[in-house]
Amino acid sequence: MTTPTLVLERIIQLKGRTLPLECLTPDLSLDRECRDPDMSSPGLALAGFVERFPDGRMQVFGETEMTYLSGLSAEDARDRLRILFQQDFPAAFVTKGQEVPETLLEEARAGGVPVFRTELSTKDFYRRMKPFLEVQLAPTTSLHGSLADVYGVGLLFVGKSGIGKSECVLDLVERGHRLVADDLVMVSKRGNDVLIGKGHRLQRHHMEIRGVGIIDISALFGVRATRQQKRIEVVVRLEEWSDSGEYNRTGLDPETTEILGIEVPQVTIPLNPGKNITVISEVVAMNHLLKYSGVDSAAAFDQRLKGALLPVGDYLEEDYE
Repeated sequence: MTTPTLVLERIIQLKGRTLPLECLTPDLSLDRECRDPDMSSPGLALAGFVERFPDGRMQVFGETEMTYLSGLSAEDARDRLRILFQQDFPAAFVTKGQEVPETLLEEARAGGVPVFRTELSTKDFYRRMKPFLEVQLAPTTSLHGSLADVYGVGLLFVGKSGIGKSECVLDLVERGHRLVADDLVMVSKRGNDVLIGKGHRLQRHHMEIRGVGIIDISALFGVRATRQQKRIEVVVRLEEWSDSGEYNRTGLDPETTEILGIEVPQVTIPLNPGKNITVISEVVAMNHLLKYSGVDSAAAFDQRLKGALLPVGDYLEEDYE
């Protein structure tokens, strides 16, 4: 797992026009790393309390903060700003196009912290910037496997090299489902429990089929046979059949696997000659949708069997031996 960082200069390149942002300290370097997808307002730090200051988090000066500063004496305001800009954070943003006192800019320059201004309200600035930072700074990893969208369910096929992951996904595409990524799946964590998978930007929607070579799924099956990214909802592990292997026969003991700290349902499918792995994959997707809607077929069947069992008392009453 890698925790990415984002240079401030790159943030300005990507979001400078859409926010829009005006740099008030053009003499300062923008080669500063942003590591935290959250943003916060200085709050108590402007009152001099910095023991709980969130290091590495960009600070936003809204109307409340600027009004508070304007009510302080010039000396007190400078002291509070000096303490604030001595903390570790990559940049400061002033919203609503407010006037920025020179004292603030002077202390920001002394601390090497760039200051930007936007015409957006504080609420709109948070609403536009925070999702961008969450995507750019999401924990990521790469997995060897193939990801497909089957009936709207993201199935990640994993297994040893040559087991047939790509061939299975190719058959699914031929049946009308969609390829997301083959061989190398880039996975990022969104929020608390969402995993988004996509292909490498250079790989696009190409697949390697042993004996055939590299094929372009979009060119062969059309753009509707692919999608750019998909949430990973079920991991399908393909492995060779083993007489000594233990496989889930009832579905009452579901498997899970962990990706980026998130538990994901897993289905292990043993492969032997004649098994239609494509149809089984479709059933895995449909069964997941059924569980998502609140119907657990295995559990319901188990309850019916238990309800049909003859109670011990009735059994003894009918014992005529």
